[in-house]
Amino acid sequence: MTTIFHDDDADLSVLDGASVAVVGYGNQGRSWALNLRDSGLDVTVCVRADASREQAASDGFRPGELADASGADVICVLVPDDVIPSLPLTRPDDGLTIVASGYTLAFDRFDPAGDVGMIAPRMLGPEVRRCYEEGIGFITAVGVHRDATGRARERVLAVARAVGGLRQGAVELTPKQEAVLDLAVEQALSPALTSVHGTFVQVMLEQGIPLEAILTELVLSGEVERTMRLVRESGYAAQFGYHSPTSQYGQLSRRDAYQHLDLASTMRSLVDDITSGRFADEWDAERDAGYPRLATLREQHAGEGVRAFEEELRRQLGEGAIAR
Repeated sequence: MTTIFHDDDADLSVLDGASVAVVGYGNQGRSWALNLRDSGLDVTVCVRADASREQAASDGFRPGELADASGADVICVLVPDDVIPSLPLTRPDDGLTIVASGYTLAFDRFDPAGDVGMIAPRMLGPEVRRCYEEGIGFITAVGVHRDATGRARERVLAVARAVGGLRQGAVELTPKQEAVLDLAVEQALSPALTSVHGTFVQVMLEQGIPLEAILTELVLSGEVERTMRLVRESGYAAQFGYHSPTSQYGQLSRRDAYQHLDLASTMRSLVDDITSGRFADEWDAERDAGYPRLATLREQHAGEGVRAFEEELRRQLGEGAIAR
């Protein structure tokens, strides 16, 4: 059975006297550093000399160099996965190194000495801080990659509690399990949803429905977002009762309409690229080449043309229209 941890499974006292270094001060790094400090830990922020260092200083930290993190008892490495292998870090045999994603551990891109663990919030970086301040915390994936000292689990759980990641429960996963799940959502599920939405827009346009109305139905009204919130808060069965009988019948009676499509084969192929390490190799090559394909794809699917259209639409519909 899956192990789920909560606050009472962790003892913050195991970190008494321990020095903690947070490497990186972006979306996750800033939230972690502030949360750990507010939980009573001795935190140093180690960053390059850029705007993030200035932000850390203004938040009351005395920023150090990246290499300074090596001597800390605990380091939390909170920079992008593709950057981690290049960091100038050396770790003692009794140190603890924590990453916020299983990627580098799962695909052998990072192998520091000592205890190695993962604390992966199921939450965007700024929300890690906001949820901590609100006292509600967030769900987390936690795991021990290597227990060199015999104390890895208790120390990982203590850090997870200090950052706010046990309040709502933490699911125990290996870094490989976390990485495969995370990447599969991005590479197997997200493209499928994008294709479905694109096809839906095309079919609705063929019916003479204005694009603005279609996008309102899918996104701008917030109905889908709020419906999923109800699913999260009360479960699928409970929220289903808020739909009209017409909606209920339509959803359920047409549920099997797409079962003849072989989605599973495509999904398995995409996930196999992840589990085999082929995607990690591809991403390394993209990084080493200077990210040319990523730049092209960004411009094609999320460039200035798309941005301008969306901004104009939001000035006319949704919450952005309120300020007019």
